[in-house]
This record gives sequence, structure tokens and C-alpha cells, in this order.
Amino acid sequence: MKAIQISHNQQLNIIEVERPLAPNNKEVLLKLCYVGFCGSDLNTFMGRNPMALNPVIPGHEVGAIIEAVGSDVPEDLKPGMVVTCNPYTNCGKCASCRNQRFNACQYNETLGVQRNGAMKEYISLPWEKVIPAGTLTPKTCALIEPMSVGFHAVSRAQVTDIDVVLVIGCGMVGMGAIVRSVMRGATVIAADIDDEKLQLALQMGASYAINTKTENVHQRLIEMTNGLGPDVVIEAVGSTPTYQMAVNEVAFTGRVVCIGYAKAEVSFQTKFFVQKELDIRGSRNAQPSDFRAVIHYLERDTCPVDTLITKIIRPEQALDTMRWWSENPGRVFRILVDFSE
Repeated sequence: MKAIQISHNQQLNIIEVERPLAPNNKEVLLKLCYVGFCGSDLNTFMGRNPMALNPVIPGHEVGAIIEAVGSDVPEDLKPGMVVTCNPYTNCGKCASCRNQRFNACQYNETLGVQRNGAMKEYISLPWEKVIPAGTLTPKTCALIEPMSVGFHAVSRAQVTDIDVVLVIGCGMVGMGAIVRSVMRGATVIAADIDDEKLQLALQMGASYAINTKTENVHQRLIEMTNGLGPDVVIEAVGSTPTYQMAVNEVAFTGRVVCIGYAKAEVSFQTKFFVQKELDIRGSRNAQPSDFRAVIHYLERDTCPVDTLITKIIRPEQALDTMRWWSENPGRVFRILVDFSE
């Protein structure tokens, strides 16, 4: 069967791999329909993702149909069901697992990064990692995982309806954070360098938008928050300036939640840590409850799914598409690879 393989030197090939046959007794065989390319895949392609295998079959944003189930799989997972998957592993023994925070397992191996992923025609997975997607289509399912990462960040921030939340970065993960904050009743300010993304953020429920490239961010935030600053800042970019912006602009006694991986060391005015008595929290991956919350949101059919999908391509178009994406990084929300035929 066909699979896409990425090397760290901007090489991408269509390879033939062995198709899994009948699943073992605790596994589910999935027919992949749509699999999303994400920012980590682009970084792998560009040679900027040291965590990834080299080469690696990418893919952890999955929309699939159950092909077959093993003998010990629960009866609520049946052939023909539309599903997505939880692409993370957990060891069960590290400090994170001991504290029931399996999403942050010290030894996690994410599909398509530390182990070969789902960008192929079929994959077998442990039944515990297969998530029924209700009434959603396989195409929509491929958006669940990245949005769930944003949803999880909002949980980490303990956002409530009295909060003003600044989300820095309006990619798919940032959009998830915007949506979840709005669902919790918060007032949301979206920040990005791209006006098109900011307009979509407003469509997704943000009350305000700031172009951090062309506007005075501090002055705009002072105006929007009556001089107080945002109660919560969610950093969903992963750069030195945005990390610094988060700490500088959050309100006194505010919460900063970091999702993005900065590519270089970041220096801070650490006096703000103390003077503001900040809570600074990391947010990694997502919990099963976050996946369920995203599915519940998408089933409302209020999300502009087609707008969030920049391109749908066939596997043979993947190399040209990745080259285009590397030259136009700001123009992409999600690229889906269609394995449905």
C-alpha cells in the first residue's frame, strides 16, 4: 500500500509498505480517508524537527473508517464507523502518568514524529486509541486533533466567563483555543500577523483582533482591557517575541499558558514573574476529554470547516505541496491528504 515518507533534507517520497492484515485481538484496523499535514511535519521536511525520526511516515491528524476489529475490542467499536485517533503514547510509569496526566508522558511517542504515523492507506491501532466521531465526516475528523490541543490549553488556563483571554497565534491550534475560550464565556482577543487569519478568528468568536506586525499591541490591549491587561495569555506560536509578549502583556496575577515550542532561547524580564505573581504553565498535546469536547463542538455544525482546510491533495501531490508550504507558511491552516480511494 501507499505511504508518504519525509526525510529531513526536504525530500518526500511515495513508498510501498506492507498492508496490515487482520488486526490482533486488541487492535482496530482503520482505512485512512484524510490525514492532515501539520506544522511539525513542515518542520520535519525543513530539517528543523530534531524529535522526528529520519525518515518518517508523518501523520497524526486522522479521519478514518473502521475496517475490522479484533476479538477483544469493545462492542461499541464496529466496522464502518467514522473515527479519529489519539496519536500519543504513555508509559504508565513516569511522573506524568502517575499523576494521570498521560498527555504529558515523559516518554510519549506521537504518531508521525517519534514513530511512523498514519499517512498511508491503512493502519492498525490499539482500540483504546480509537475515538468514535459521532456524526462527523472523515474530512472533518482530520481537524479534531489540532483543535483539541487548543482546547487543552484553555483547560490548563482555567478560563472562565469573567476572563479576558489573549490568544497569540491564529493557526489551527490557536483557533481551537479561541473557540474553547468563547464556549466558556470569556472575552477573546486574537493576535496574529496575518489579517486573513484575524478575520477568521473574529468569525470563530473572538471579540477583538490585533495585527502584531502593524499595530501597537500594548496600547491596543490597554484600550481593550480598561488598562488591566488580559487575565490569560495563550501562546500558540513558539517564538522569542511572542513568549516575551505573553509575559509582558498579561495582567497582574494573570495566567500564561505556553503551547508553542520556541526555536531559540528566550530571555525575560523575570521581575514580572514576581511582581505580577504570574502562573506560567505549559500545555502539551490533549486529554481524551478535549477530543470529546472538540467532537461535540464540531457536531454543532457552526464551524467553518471548509475555510479551515487550505488544500486537499492526493499523495502524489505531497512533495510539490510541501515545497509550496515552505515558501508560504503564513497562508496555511490545514492541508489534508486524501487517501479515500
